[in-house]
Amino acid sequence: MEDLIDNSHMQEILDKLENLEDEKLATDLLREFNDKTMTLGKLIMNLDKNLSSEEWKEQCSKAKAAVDEVLQKIKDL
Repeated sequence: MEDLIDNSHMQEILDKLENLEDEKLATDLLREFNDKTMTLGKLIMNLDKNLSSEEWKEQCSKAKAAVDEVLQKIKDL
């Protein structure tokens, strides 16, 4: 699986959130990012042994897309 989150951009994302004047928005986006990455992390660790390989791949792809969507929201600020 390709890099989940490009570490070179993590500091940029965190700085952007930290410098937002709207603290509630920054908190909400950080919480959303945390939730989405936690979901993806659990899938990557393959904790649900009931998933077939295809189901696992599909859920990983969806979870990765959700993380990417949150990252794009932050970058677009």
